[in-house]
Amino acid sequence: MSVNLQQASTIVDAALKKARETKCTPQTVVVLDAGGHVVAAKREDGSGIVRFEIATGKAWGALGMGWGSRTMMERAAQNPNFLTAIVAASGGRLVPNPGGVLIRDGAGNIIGAVGISGDTADKDEVCAVAGIDAAGLKADPGGTKS
Repeated sequence: MSVNLQQASTIVDAALKKARETKCTPQTVVVLDAGGHVVAAKREDGSGIVRFEIATGKAWGALGMGWGSRTMMERAAQNPNFLTAIVAASGGRLVPNPGGVLIRDGAGNIIGAVGISGDTADKDEVCAVAGIDAAGLKADPGGTKS
């Protein structure tokens, strides 16, 4: 099972709503299904031109490793060689900063991931979690917050 279009649309819109409520700088939000394919994405006016790739890399890395990007960042700090290896293995496709949040269903299965980029990684992550919560799914950002 993967996140569907209705769920993904809710996630994107709710994440952007949270970004406006918390006065984040312009955001780009990407929702990937369990296979790593884009289901929904939006880029706010004024969001940087590389933000789509960064958001996708956060979500793709979370899916690829099976943990939220906060965990990836923590592991990279402990073992930089590991990060170098997984970046090389992924062809440079993953971004190891918070804001790549796994989407889990009620049974705990991974059904997709959200990547968001535009403000600080912590603010990005808060918006992603709000979007997932709004869709009635479980957010798994990794690290100490999971």
